Amino acid sequence: MEIKRVETKPRMSQIVIHNGIAYLCGQIAKDVDKGITEQTESMLESVTELLEQAGSDKEHLLSATIYIKDMKDFAKMNAVWDNWVPDGHAPARACVEATMATPQFLVEVSVIAALKH
Repeated sequence: MEIKRVETKPRMSQIVIHNGIAYLCGQIAKDVDKGITEQTESMLESVTELLEQAGSDKEHLLSATIYIKDMKDFAKMNAVWDNWVPDGHAPARACVEATMATPQFLVEVSVIAALKH
């Protein structure tokens, strides 16, 4: 079976598609100098764009893993997440507090989605 890699660099690909499933690499905010609400909104905008590029969308989400710098921001992040996920299409999800790659990163998400057929 074919494996399609999109925007591949030496360390990772933005999207990997295999067997009708799109795997997105971790997404962060475009402007990491903002607060948790803005970073979550920006991060999810990137996810939406990549899903579209892959041939998928929010209604085809299968799984999401969210990494949050501080659980004190959990409710604010969830408020944005809950508005972003279409009713009845919530993926399997995990959220963990994590040390981020850069101190300015407050949240990161990695998602897996089925392709639209």
